[in-house]
Amino acid sequence: MMWRPEPGVFAPDDLDGLIWFYDMHGYATVRGLIEEDQLALIEAECVHAQNRVIAGELDERHGSTVFLDEAAKAERFANYVEYVNEVSPAVASAVTDPTLAAIMVALLGPDCWLRAHEQFGVVYQDARPGRESGYTRIGWHSDWQASPSLDIWPSTAFTIHIDGTSPANGFLRVVPGSHLWATPAPYRNVNGAVVPDGARAAGGRTTRTPPFAMPLSFEKVRGEVAVYAEPGDIILHDAYLWHSAARATNDTQRRRHVRGGYFGGARQPAGVAEFIKNAAR
Repeated sequence: MMWRPEPGVFAPDDLDGLIWFYDMHGYATVRGLIEEDQLALIEAECVHAQNRVIAGELDERHGSTVFLDEAAKAERFANYVEYVNEVSPAVASAVTDPTLAAIMVALLGPDCWLRAHEQFGVVYQDARPGRESGYTRIGWHSDWQASPSLDIWPSTAFTIHIDGTSPANGFLRVVPGSHLWATPAPYRNVNGAVVPDGARAAGGRTTRTPPFAMPLSFEKVRGEVAVYAEPGDIILHDAYLWHSAARATNDTQRRRHVRGGYFGGARQPAGVAEFIKNAAR
């Protein structure tokens, strides 16, 4: 029997185990795919891109204030670098790694695609707290709720963790199995944009009604678990999974990762992604 350091954590070659756990719980962690030297290069290139955003040396499309609690702080610090895959060869290589791509095909089907140049592309996130940061945490949501009117679903999100996570620097909270519920669409998406007419009323891997309503912010949820990461881990989670981010308890700690998604539905027509992005600002 293959030894694993903790539940839900899988070696890159344990595809059967990963799929079994992911299908049941809606998330899984891949450990060992990103080597130490590759992670160091990802970190260096992302920090360099972040500094270039702050200095105004990159096109404004690489900066973001959409998810910030205090957007004014973006003038002094960059919590996000959008389309980081376009300015970091190490990130571009990691998110298209053949093993990661094979996992996505197994989860989403042979026609799945990486959102590399649409909407936000692949994003570098520096989720540190502190005075300079405009980010603290994000409340309960499913990724599907951001765009319930699009046919891009299903989807699997990935986060490549540059730093390990803990209560000190923040961590992922998930409700295992919630991807199997048909979660109602909100009146507004997670960016605050009004959900357009024609959006699906609910989204999930089944039509089963959730046993309780999704909380509006950061409340404790029955059955939730903490998902911690080691440096180099890749956490995968389903677009229908209920999840949130816990705020760091130590303002001197860093929590940085690269995030993006593969999609199993239709690609967005040219211009639609940019329209949605601008509407959310």
